[in-house]
Amino acid sequence: MTSLGEAEFALLDQSWHDAITPDAARRMLIAAAQAFADKGYHATTTRDIAARAGMSPAAVYIHYRSKEDLLFQISKIGHERSLKLLTAVQDPDPADRMAATVAAFASWHAEFRTTARVVQYELGALSPEHHAVVAELRRKIETHVRVIVEDGVKSGAFQVPDQNGAALAVLSLCIDVARWYRPDGKRTPREIGELYADLVLRMLRPLS
Repeated sequence: MTSLGEAEFALLDQSWHDAITPDAARRMLIAAAQAFADKGYHATTTRDIAARAGMSPAAVYIHYRSKEDLLFQISKIGHERSLKLLTAVQDPDPADRMAATVAAFASWHAEFRTTARVVQYELGALSPEHHAVVAELRRKIETHVRVIVEDGVKSGAFQVPDQNGAALAVLSLCIDVARWYRPDGKRTPREIGELYADLVLRMLRPLS
């Protein structure tokens, strides 16, 4: 895995500024996200995280109970931000709402690619209690997208035999961007979002 680039690190610090205070706690959380992205959760130690944050190993426990608690906070904030991003789209037309939702979700997974990989692919390391919290957020995200699909089918804008499956397919497409996207590639995060919005609408619309 690759580490957080300077641009992504700055964006992450800015986006988490209000969610995590004081500054030391936020620095520790961002350092954990970087370490988990570089080495994977299980191979990362609290000493690795503290070193990246420029603090002593003991400083981790001033703000967080454990390494797993750091992972939980990263995952929780990431899913909360994703849900907020999706629910902010309120276009009454289902097709336009789906396009805007996919564009926002896919571009987020490109812009915050390394952090998104931690959020999406390290869920198995969470404790049962913490996993339940994140699972509920994931259900809300899935429900939000499924409702758009259902509204589109009711209006005739979409034609899909399995609405639940269609919603999962849409989410999977967007999430997978974090796995392969590279900032030195041909498309920007915004362009990825626009491309995926078009592809999803083509997938959901009735055949002519």
